[in-house]
Amino acid sequence: MTPEEKNMKLLLVDDEEGIRRVLGITLLDMGYGVITSSNGQEALKLFETHQPAIVLADIKMPGLDGIDLLKAIKSRQADTEVIMITGHGDMEAAIFSLKLEATDFITKPIHAGALEIALKRAKERIALRAQLAHYTEHLELLVAEKTRQLLEAERMAAVGQTIAGLSHTIKNIAGGLKGGSFCVEKGLELDEPRYLRQGWEIVKGNVEKIARLSLDMIHFAKTTQHQARSCDPNRPLNEAAELIRSQAEAAGVELRMELSPGLGEVALDPETICQALHNLALNAVESFAGIEDKRRREVILKTAQPAGWGVAYYVIDNGSGMDEAARAQWGERFFTTKGSDGTGIGVMMTKYIVDKHRGEMNLQTTPGAGTQVVVRLPKRDEGTDSPSTPING
Repeated sequence: MTPEEKNMKLLLVDDEEGIRRVLGITLLDMGYGVITSSNGQEALKLFETHQPAIVLADIKMPGLDGIDLLKAIKSRQADTEVIMITGHGDMEAAIFSLKLEATDFITKPIHAGALEIALKRAKERIALRAQLAHYTEHLELLVAEKTRQLLEAERMAAVGQTIAGLSHTIKNIAGGLKGGSFCVEKGLELDEPRYLRQGWEIVKGNVEKIARLSLDMIHFAKTTQHQARSCDPNRPLNEAAELIRSQAEAAGVELRMELSPGLGEVALDPETICQALHNLALNAVESFAGIEDKRRREVILKTAQPAGWGVAYYVIDNGSGMDEAARAQWGERFFTTKGSDGTGIGVMMTKYIVDKHRGEMNLQTTPGAGTQVVVRLPKRDEGTDSPSTPING
């Protein structure tokens, strides 16, 4: 039986045989499959057997009257549409039936027009519920599809921004190579060693930038392979320190470690966290470039365990710091404070890694006085290696 056919099944309940007969014929002519009953008790049994979508019941009947039948039907199947039949003297009971969620009521003597309107209202309510059920049933699929479309749009937007940033960086490098080539050509044309040396230094510097950009992109690609596991959170910082130690010595920067000994294991990807900390530590070492005062050059790498987090990593320097404009752009795609020497991928990559770990990264900086970056990673859930949400910052 189709839903449409089921909605045309109707239970007619009235203790007067003449009304049942006349109404039964009228309803049959209107296309309904009619089941009739002379009392409330029998009607309730027929309702449970046939599950009609619409019930047409007299209010005044001996035994189980129309109001009690309405209550019993609604308790069994709340969506059933119940239309009450009432005499002019039963208007108070008819109005009360509406409070019990009857669909409508019609008065005796029953006019075909009033009956049609009441039945039309009942069928409209049935159709509306069916539409709502269909919508609800397919809502999850709709949400999943819209989410997929949104993610795809965001992915394409991110790809576009990435391409734009790379294009800008590559354009700068290409411009440098052209400038260097011009100097080399002039040196050869004029047989001038000074132009040759100048051009060659420019070319060499830009080739180095290409190599650094390629390496940064390879490292960034590796950060998508996130594999968290329980480990000592001091380990990635130790490894990052070893990677930059020689560069720190060459720049005259003292590298100081302050590792907290009481840290428990934290669920993280040690390789990508090491890469993130290496990027931050390298930026700290390079922050002294161009500083000519006699200050003690120092970079401090330390760990701690703030309340609600698994570990906090600190990268602190007393280098050049950043102004407000640079601070506002820090962490954006391809933004760099190193001018033409930077690719802008390092901090972007670090932010991505921290986000993958559901952590947070904060910056404090003062122009000419130094910078502090704090990376906080969440605890691991008991019995798993997956990070848990921190309870506070």
